[in-house]
Amino acid sequence: MFSKAFMEELMKPQDLYSHRALRCVLTRLAHTSIMRLNPASMDRLYDLMTMAFKHQILLCPRPRDLLLISFNHIDAIREMVTDSPCLVNQINDAQRQIIEIYTPLSDGELQLMRQTLLALFQDFHIKVSIFLKEKIQNPDGRFVLSTSGPVPHGSEVPGLIRWFNSRGREVRRREFPSGGCYTSAVREGSFDISGDRVTRLGKNKYSATSAEDTRTSDTSKNTYKAKQESVGPNPLAKEELNLLAKLMGGMEVWSLAHADTGIRVNLFPTDEDEGGISVGTDEPSFGVINIQATKDHQANTELTRIAAEFTEQQDQPEGPSNKGDDLLAMMDDL
Repeated sequence: MFSKAFMEELMKPQDLYSHRALRCVLTRLAHTSIMRLNPASMDRLYDLMTMAFKHQILLCPRPRDLLLISFNHIDAIREMVTDSPCLVNQINDAQRQIIEIYTPLSDGELQLMRQTLLALFQDFHIKVSIFLKEKIQNPDGRFVLSTSGPVPHGSEVPGLIRWFNSRGREVRRREFPSGGCYTSAVREGSFDISGDRVTRLGKNKYSATSAEDTRTSDTSKNTYKAKQESVGPNPLAKEELNLLAKLMGGMEVWSLAHADTGIRVNLFPTDEDEGGISVGTDEPSFGVINIQATKDHQANTELTRIAAEFTEQQDQPEGPSNKGDDLLAMMDDL
């Protein structure tokens, strides 16, 4: 991907790729590894890549930050191959070519590039679960533009109108509500081969989401523990389970003296093995009720007798019906 011949061909002035050509290039890049994707999986991967790319371009604070987003991608690739000096040198050479070609461009030329890329993906409104979860994408697939946060580098916080005379002196100013909560711009990102890019666009979104999910999971776990400590088990639950056990033919109840938070029912012997998963954790143990319908021989004998009666009734052959006998029997009853 970062070979000299490929990068030289990629850097030549050329027309924008079509979706078909872009899909072909990305498919070949994906299949250069040991990974093999079927057409359905490749469709989903292509949709994810295009929507992530569109999101980064759309939220780009200023046109020149397109380079910072690309450098974030390159930095992430470089970190994956730090143990291979040959690959690191190829990546550095490719990044030098990008710096030499695109850094001298004006803001207008970079803005034209940004608008061209957005026009290519303007009809793409594919819903992505991670974007929907973070509420940066609407249910119709369109992205949400924030009206808060730091303004682009070199810009001022909106909310002030200033008038100047012919000599360049300020003669009047007026404030107006900007409709958002904006802050001053942060420092400018580094356009060198290595450095702080400042912007988060172009970084791995799943790594940040995983950390957030971990914090959310820990909070939910602590909340669940607090609820278990404050709320005791329902006493009617045990009685209902005892009734169920009696109806099924037998009952064996374990001691619930050490049960702090609830009741667990074992209807099958394999359920005992599943309980071993929680061994060694800090979760409170559950009171267990084992229902063993095979240990009450008296109840089983009664059930067997009843079943045998049904069997005998079904096995009796039905003789030819005599309507006269039935009529006499009805008259005798009267």
